[in-house]
Amino acid sequence: MTPSGDEHETSGAADGREAVELPAALEDVRSSLIDWYEADHREFPWRETEDPYAILVCEVMSQQTQLDRVRPAYEAFLEEWPTAAALAAADRSDVVGFWSSHSLGYNNRAKYLHEAAQQVHEEFDGEFPRTPVDLEELMGVGPYTANAVASFAFNAGDAVVDTNVKRVLYRAFGVPDSDDAFEQAASTLLPDGRSRVWNNAIMELGGVACGTTPRCEEEGCPWRQWCHAYGTGDFTAPDVPTQPSFEGSRRQFRGRIVATLRKYDELPIDDLGHRIRVDYTPDGDHGREWLRGLLADLSDDGLVAVRDGEDGVRVRLRE
Repeated sequence: MTPSGDEHETSGAADGREAVELPAALEDVRSSLIDWYEADHREFPWRETEDPYAILVCEVMSQQTQLDRVRPAYEAFLEEWPTAAALAAADRSDVVGFWSSHSLGYNNRAKYLHEAAQQVHEEFDGEFPRTPVDLEELMGVGPYTANAVASFAFNAGDAVVDTNVKRVLYRAFGVPDSDDAFEQAASTLLPDGRSRVWNNAIMELGGVACGTTPRCEEEGCPWRQWCHAYGTGDFTAPDVPTQPSFEGSRRQFRGRIVATLRKYDELPIDDLGHRIRVDYTPDGDHGREWLRGLLADLSDDGLVAVRDGEDGVRVRLRE
């Protein structure tokens, strides 16, 4: 359910940029997400350290690389070169060889990481820079990586805005699909002095509860009461324009219908459609006619009841 009227807080309009509306109860929004994250989250070794070197290694490895490949490579890399000084003293060919053997892609990342370690050793007297601006002085470290290291190592970063965060902001608060709007919203939401836990929490939300296929109920999303997508059933997002290909069979969608109706006494047919696939449009290829075919199958099996009334078509599970 989305807030309305004076329940919104608007940011970004005074300087001529596109206005972004967020819930007025920002402290409740912040605390609910942090509480959700701290109660239970995925455990990764890079979340258990505040060592800027280890965090930089993780961030560089994670660029366009699946986390299931990053974890073993990250642990092996730190076992081989446990400090920035150790990496700086290493032969670059060994570092590149490690990168290639672990299928981390783009070997120039290994070269840049090695050179960054040398910079820390030679130009910064072995001490990592602490701010995003200073961290960008390191070879191969752009704004995103610099901010991530500042956030997770020193709790001194700005809001991290990656694909997961954009998806969350777009769905939850209707943030327009523009980098400027996402930056505005993310910065407004960030609680002062808590970039470490906040950035971890909002990325976790996008990775666990608000993925391309949302798991709002299963993961207990803490933003359901404010979320536009949850209220409307429209879970499209900038990186989710159509239904993921692996969710294509009629059997899968019949299962989704039953699982969805278990949570509700009754749903209008279009609300049901939006909740079972992100590209549902009433008059489209995957619209009411397509959905009615699935419901007919389930009705024949004695699982659902479809009611045509003055208030439209409504669907429920049979008792």
